[in-house]
Amino acid sequence: MYPYLISIYKSSMNKYPKVGKYKIKNKEKYIGNLHECKHRSGWERIYMKYLDSNPSVLEWGSETIKIPYYNPVEKRSRRYFVDFYAKVRDKNGYEQRYIIEIKPSNQCFPPKEPKRKTKAYKEAIMAYMVNQAKWKAAYKYSEKREWKFIIITEKELGIK
Repeated sequence: MYPYLISIYKSSMNKYPKVGKYKIKNKEKYIGNLHECKHRSGWERIYMKYLDSNPSVLEWGSETIKIPYYNPVEKRSRRYFVDFYAKVRDKNGYEQRYIIEIKPSNQCFPPKEPKRKTKAYKEAIMAYMVNQAKWKAAYKYSEKREWKFIIITEKELGIK
């Protein structure tokens, strides 16, 4: 879908810690605090490694973009810290900026309604509603700047 941003790493998730700090190798490309680059999942760590090592990525940051949005569950305004920002040069030499969210594919669609409305189902519905509100705000934020907002799942990461 977005060949310059899709990871080629097909490593097993067991090799990477779920939460931790990422040690940046190409410091000149990273925007943000070099000592505070944290991943909140193994998937994010895989993507950080990709952004850090890919020569097409000119600059990148982790949780550097804050977007205000209205949380429909809490019924109040919140801030959405998008997982990644990246500026990429494509094969034609054009530069494009992206804001990128890493999410499991099952969180990108509404949960299937079970026969019994369990607590887990209700929580999944609420999470879906919050994600939709965040992503709507991210799309608007991107469009204003002529950037692109993309959601990357385990499929694009080559995990499943």
